[in-house]
Amino acid sequence: MRYWLGIESTAHTFGASIISEDGSIISDERDIYVPPEGGLQPREVARHHTDVAPSVIGKAFSKAGIKSKDVVALGVSYGPGLGPCLRVGVAVARALSSYYGWRLYPVNHTVGHVEISRLLSGFVDPLAVYVSGGNTNIVAWKDGRYRIFGETLDIAVGNLLDSFAREVGLKHPGGPKIEKLAREGAKMGLIDLPYSVKGQDVSFSGLLTAAIKTHRSGEKLERVAYSLQETAFAMIAEAAERALVHTRKSSIISAGGVAANSRLNEMLKYVAEDHGIPFFATPIRMAGDNGAMIAAVAMEMDLGGIRSEDPQSLMPTPKLRINDTEVNWRINNFRVIMGDYK
Repeated sequence: MRYWLGIESTAHTFGASIISEDGSIISDERDIYVPPEGGLQPREVARHHTDVAPSVIGKAFSKAGIKSKDVVALGVSYGPGLGPCLRVGVAVARALSSYYGWRLYPVNHTVGHVEISRLLSGFVDPLAVYVSGGNTNIVAWKDGRYRIFGETLDIAVGNLLDSFAREVGLKHPGGPKIEKLAREGAKMGLIDLPYSVKGQDVSFSGLLTAAIKTHRSGEKLERVAYSLQETAFAMIAEAAERALVHTRKSSIISAGGVAANSRLNEMLKYVAEDHGIPFFATPIRMAGDNGAMIAAVAMEMDLGGIRSEDPQSLMPTPKLRINDTEVNWRINNFRVIMGDYK
């Protein structure tokens, strides 16, 4: 049995995961940095990653019950992300590749999110709604790479939720807390907030400003949270439906950290049902940043005959976009199995 290691370190999470050649995730370890207050400070997060990297990788091997000689290759997220955080993961991967002789594959973090969701779903060629702290993209595979058929024109939806949470005194991460508040706010009715869809693109900055002002004017936090979430997710659902009609894909998946939100998935499921196609919501554990998605892509690249990277030449690329990367190695008759990690 052959195994692939994946290392993730783009933002708050340092993760390491091992996948076997039958698609089973046999270990998935991670250590998440939580700031004492405010948002993420890249240098502080990078210091955290440096401190925990040895133990996280060690736990991944211990849980998997394998030795270094059993690993044939590793992948590492090299962008997009926070520069200092990316440098930690890339440095660790370069060192491991050089020492153990493992083939090294640089993995586009955004491709990793979409691919793990696709491989878990079993869908061959879905439309993907990728939503996270730093990205909001509606993408589909075409001619050897993921093409963007809709995106945010300013801040990402995860950034929207976290920024609003900070302004109203909620600790990081804000998304889950806003989702909980929104369930209570649903009983109070919807507040009219700016709704900005421009073709297949969306814009959230005006919505953020209006939501903060509405709360400061004395409106209950639960009601504002509900209205903010409903408005933002409705915008994404509308843009996704337009992209679906344009691309004529036969399935939809949600991917990325915000894909853990049940209300967003409910809206996307409605879109899919209206068009008579299936929808797959990424399980919460795999929606957030994780090493399994990096290992899965590294395995696909390795088995797909992609040439590995010289460890000394690999550099982090903080501004990388999903459509910057060729994806001509997708394995369509393969699925990833979560096993104990559901």
